[in-house]
Amino acid sequence: MRVVIQRVSRASVSMADKPTQSIGQGLLVLLGIEEADNETDIAWLVKKISALRIFDDEQGIMNRSVLDVGGEVLVVSQFTLHASTKKGNRPSYIRAAKPPVAVPLYEAFVQAMQQALGKPVKTGEFGAYMQVELVNDGPVTIIIDTKNKE
Repeated sequence: MRVVIQRVSRASVSMADKPTQSIGQGLLVLLGIEEADNETDIAWLVKKISALRIFDDEQGIMNRSVLDVGGEVLVVSQFTLHASTKKGNRPSYIRAAKPPVAVPLYEAFVQAMQQALGKPVKTGEFGAYMQVELVNDGPVTIIIDTKNKE
């Protein structure tokens, strides 16, 4: 799994036939799933994201997590995070998981994140055309890949 995490003042995702999902202070999580991902990746990633200390404390030092600040989380599926641009100019998405694998993992990720936070997580719609708006706070943007734990 590969995620791009953005600390936001606010964020929203709009879809054609569904109500806009929006959050205030918290994290926008763009989630890419590949065929090799599994429940172990979900557990590790949810633990990492929920404890990631990227919010300011009273001294203005990034020392607090989304849990510490009572922030919200918006999860948006994004298969393009697994784009390969090695050859040619058209990205290849061959590593991105197909819906029969990706949808259950996406749903399990959202459920695990809700359990970790102790409250609902807002989401986009898997596989839908979506428009994402955000105010990146900082800016703070973190990339995490479960296959390359740094």
